[in-house]
Amino acid sequence: MDSTWLAINHASTAMIALVFGLGLLAKLTGLPPLVGFLISGFVLKAIGIESIPGLHTFADLGITLLLFTIGLKLDLKSLTRADIWGTSSLHLLITVVIFGSFISLISYIGIPMLRDINLQTAILLAFALSFSSTVFAVKVLEEKGELKANHGRIAIGILIMQDIFAVSFLTISSGKIPSLWAIAVLLGLIAIRPVIIKMLRHVGRGELLVIAGFILAMGGATLFEMVNLKADLGALVIGMILARKERSSEMAASLLAFKDLFLIGFFLSIGLSATISLDVIWVALLLLLIMPVKVIIYYWLLSLFRLRARTSFLTSLSLANYSEFGLIVSAIGYSSGWLSSEWLGVLAVAMSLTFIVASPLNVSSHRLYMRTDNFLARFQRSERKKSEQLLTTGYAEIIVFGMGRIGTSAYETMRFHYGDVVLGIDNDSVILEQHRQQGRNVIQGDATDPEFWDNLDTNKIKVILLDMPKPQENLFAFKLLRATGFKGNVAATAKFDDQVEMLKAAGLDAAFNIYGEAGAGFANHVREQVIMNPNDH
Repeated sequence: MDSTWLAINHASTAMIALVFGLGLLAKLTGLPPLVGFLISGFVLKAIGIESIPGLHTFADLGITLLLFTIGLKLDLKSLTRADIWGTSSLHLLITVVIFGSFISLISYIGIPMLRDINLQTAILLAFALSFSSTVFAVKVLEEKGELKANHGRIAIGILIMQDIFAVSFLTISSGKIPSLWAIAVLLGLIAIRPVIIKMLRHVGRGELLVIAGFILAMGGATLFEMVNLKADLGALVIGMILARKERSSEMAASLLAFKDLFLIGFFLSIGLSATISLDVIWVALLLLLIMPVKVIIYYWLLSLFRLRARTSFLTSLSLANYSEFGLIVSAIGYSSGWLSSEWLGVLAVAMSLTFIVASPLNVSSHRLYMRTDNFLARFQRSERKKSEQLLTTGYAEIIVFGMGRIGTSAYETMRFHYGDVVLGIDNDSVILEQHRQQGRNVIQGDATDPEFWDNLDTNKIKVILLDMPKPQENLFAFKLLRATGFKGNVAATAKFDDQVEMLKAAGLDAAFNIYGEAGAGFANHVREQVIMNPNDH
């Protein structure tokens, strides 16, 4: 084998091992692996690796797939909500004023790179810091299984509004005016949607579905780039056009592993892009100090729009960090002569620090809320939006949390045996509407919401079935339930045997491996439906 190829292969293996090792270390310490990936980029930069061939292509593809899969799951109507567009718009304005004033103020503390800051530079930097990272927020919400929860939907809606603001800025700063063909491209995509949907019916659920997803995501990005629009926005739009159509959820699931793999390139590229110096670190730390202000502004605005304290808190925390868009703004500012090259490093380090700080906070967000709920409730408006009003379970004696395929099957089985004392609960309003059309008794709710359990009339409830996507959610909901004094039976689902053991060890009455139980159910169904001759076995 050629010696050059061996050297490259060994170097690549070492880098992959470093990324894996630091990602694993982050996971073992209770942080998301992405924190380890970020640190890997800084380590590689520190040992003299300036760039990795193909890394930015990897990163761009990861972001394109991320936005495409967001679009596939998005309810377009949510963007018309006042709490989404109002919060995102007001937050941008308020943050620019407050952060711009802070940056102007710290220019007097004596750090050399801060001396030449003028009002234009301060506003530009404040604008860059007002955005939240789409990649980070989606990854955190996805890992916790909360993309479809109310606070998850609000956070995604705000991020999409910020993407629209970002596109507007990039268009103005670059001098590029969207082509007149942009409207034609958008109308054309809408027009051919039935053709795409019909095509997806025939691709099946295998590798063709994955390839179709890549083509659609990259095709949408390419089309938008051709008409002077942000490429990532094209991937998002084509995903939105296909949202909640046949095969859309399956396509999103099939792209999950590819998206996660390519996004590692994004986090690595952040670390590699930073030029580190003592001044850069000092300024980045100063910017880290004002991150809580960003969260407070979000919380205050969301509360003004009549959201509950819990929803406002969880949404604000998921939007706490600085955005990768800050790097784009600083790059444009540098190329235009508005910023020095050191600011590229400052914003990269500041964003990385906020990722590291915000990750554990988001992992323990529910516990943090439980510790601060009495204080936060003081700022909650007494009048709430209809979707934020607490619900009761009525006459139900059996509750099924999570009305996906398994939950729906459990609901139907329980209703068949016990009648109309069964209630289904889910946090996805679209899914709930489909269930209502099919005559099922369902309400919208969040099992990880302490206030929901506090309002539960436990005297009537006899059995609760927890079938949420993440076993950690089921476990957390069980602990909340037990804290209310509930003495009935609680069962939960899991996907792996170690998760089943974890749930049983926590005290659940029953925990089931859905794959194993599916096999047993299949065998029992065959045994009941097929007449076998005893002599045939």
